[in-house]
Amino acid sequence: MANAAPKKSLGQHFLNDRNILRSIADAANVGPHDVVIEVGPGRGSLTQVLAERAKRVVALELDDSLAVSLRKTMPPNVEVLHQDARGVSPAELIGGCGPYKMLGNLPYYAAMPILRSFLESDCRPTHAAILVQLEVARGLCATPGDMSLASLGVQLFGIPRVARRVPAGAFHPPPKVMSAVVAIEVFDEPAGGVTDVRGFFKVARAGFSSPRKQLRNSLANGLGIMGDAADALLLEAGVDPKRRAESLTVIEWATLARVVG
Repeated sequence: MANAAPKKSLGQHFLNDRNILRSIADAANVGPHDVVIEVGPGRGSLTQVLAERAKRVVALELDDSLAVSLRKTMPPNVEVLHQDARGVSPAELIGGCGPYKMLGNLPYYAAMPILRSFLESDCRPTHAAILVQLEVARGLCATPGDMSLASLGVQLFGIPRVARRVPAGAFHPPPKVMSAVVAIEVFDEPAGGVTDVRGFFKVARAGFSSPRKQLRNSLANGLGIMGDAADALLLEAGVDPKRRAESLTVIEWATLARVVG
């Protein structure tokens, strides 16, 4: 196992608590027939747990020195790659688009780009279990009334839940905030029959462009249209123009995106 010092530039906080490591694997139900893509193996603590449970593990490490060290210590069913998880093709990593699970202790600064990269790919995981900042975890699992682009970015593709909280003292060095394990059961297809993911998020970004305003105003501003036109689109989608973006369900956003076209 690698013993390199954590690098602040990469947001490294290493987790060594075996109970918590096992709970991350449990959150994705990792078993002996599974292929796993692990993001940010660090010193390899979670990698070892996954290697004991899974058929195959592909570990993506951005720190080149850690990647070299891990290759020397991991068992044969683990492949360590020096890659940035924000720009990978899952199908290329596992040799074709088959079932796989994605797990990892994600660096706080890159958690959402990494997660969206996997969920929005043509080869999505069947399950995911990620360790993120508690505030981020709560945001991903938000319900209508507290929705955001981040929660939409996950809930379009699956059902997230907070599997357990993780205290700062479980890490080295300890971060300044609490963390949490988020488990995501990924849908076979995006929710609400969405086929144009790019179009869906174009409309959602417009709706959240002025989240304090009524949806008619934020949608008009975000799409560059008149308020009356925004009213018409919202009413056609069955959404009250006076509502705010955070109150809409994923299904309502999907309907609105289809109406906007």
